[in-house]
Amino acid sequence: MSSPLSTPDSFTIRCSHCQGLFSVQRALVGTNVSCPHCKAVLIVPAPAPAAAPATNPAPRSTPPVNSPAVGSAANSNPRPDELLGNGASAPTSGTASTAAEPGAGTSSNSGAGSSMMQLIREGHQSKGKELYERMTREISKVFVGQDELVLGTLVGLFSSGHVLIESVPGLGKTLFVRTLGQVLGCQFGRIQFTPDLMPSDVTGTPIFNIKTQEFHFHAGPVFTQLLLADEINRAPAKTHAALLETMQEYRVTVDSQVHPMSRPFFVLATQNPIESEGTYNLPEAQLDRFMFQLRMDYPSMSEETAILKMHGGQANLDDQLHELNRVTSPEEILEFTKATENVRVEEVVIDYIARVVRQTRNWPRIHLGASPRAGITLMRAARTLAMFAGRDFVVPDDISHLYRPALRHRIILTPEAEVEGFNSDQVLTDVLRSVDVPRMN
Repeated sequence: MSSPLSTPDSFTIRCSHCQGLFSVQRALVGTNVSCPHCKAVLIVPAPAPAAAPATNPAPRSTPPVNSPAVGSAANSNPRPDELLGNGASAPTSGTASTAAEPGAGTSSNSGAGSSMMQLIREGHQSKGKELYERMTREISKVFVGQDELVLGTLVGLFSSGHVLIESVPGLGKTLFVRTLGQVLGCQFGRIQFTPDLMPSDVTGTPIFNIKTQEFHFHAGPVFTQLLLADEINRAPAKTHAALLETMQEYRVTVDSQVHPMSRPFFVLATQNPIESEGTYNLPEAQLDRFMFQLRMDYPSMSEETAILKMHGGQANLDDQLHELNRVTSPEEILEFTKATENVRVEEVVIDYIARVVRQTRNWPRIHLGASPRAGITLMRAARTLAMFAGRDFVVPDDISHLYRPALRHRIILTPEAEVEGFNSDQVLTDVLRSVDVPRMN
């Protein structure tokens, strides 16, 4: 790389965030440095060769960040597709800016799901893994594909969390929740959120009994085990507030009377990302109650063909659901949820979780970083994912696979980043790459 800033012992690199040039020592190749202009942390790539054979394309300004030329950095900072399981190929040019280019690296959640599925398939056989395989095998009889959605939802359920799904209409969200309720043996309920929905329509209200001359609490639709909050962003903030206590403390308080929820209690909320008319942005407090935000994409060609063969006839959907076998029960779900407490999390992994969460609070393109609740939910989810993979300990890969779904809805980008076309997944990719992955003993 020829530049006025270069010397025999140094070379010039470009910051992936502010695009500013600065000089670094060659001895720092593969390590993390801070940009003197914007203070962003990035990995020093190997310098480009001085020349290239005439028969080859022109040399790139810098090689892939984790190419063999980087040396030891390849182990401490894996490629984004290895970390996040997004199925994308490694960057072919530039430094971390390649992953953060506006318009590049769009969400490819099916790849993330496939990577997590591979993590589970390679695990040892255990009761947790057997339970996961039984559930997914039965769900696949009615619901086709969407690996990340299925895995993320089950991880959220067994981690005592809740899931927010973002997708366009017609991809089978309601079918999935109904299928889940049938397979898990849990009670299923649904609330269609509308602009005129009142909090009492969700939680319930006292009803006066003329015969007894007393008020009796009439439970609302929230008193179930698997709750589908359909198009949750169509209701106003006061209706959203009715779910805050329920999702966090598993109870409803009406007229100073506390009504506990039956466990497990799992909220699966949906929102449409393309419609804005008649919708309200979810409050930050509401978003923070969700463990994951999962994104459903259109199915692949083979999956869509299978959907047409399975549901393209005149068969009644209720009959298909009733034919599904119940493979577990609410009691067994609670038992396995409690068992995840026995999954070990080493000190180095706890430190890794804290660092990747705290890094979001100091990142130039993030206006509001993740809260400590994000780290807590990330650790709980990692324990569950390890259990599904047949392990009794958490590895850094568990954190890497769950990082984007757990944090994408908990951060707010700066206005400048949004104008430049960045999205939360691209920024989180850069954040994760800036933190060294710990080595397990």
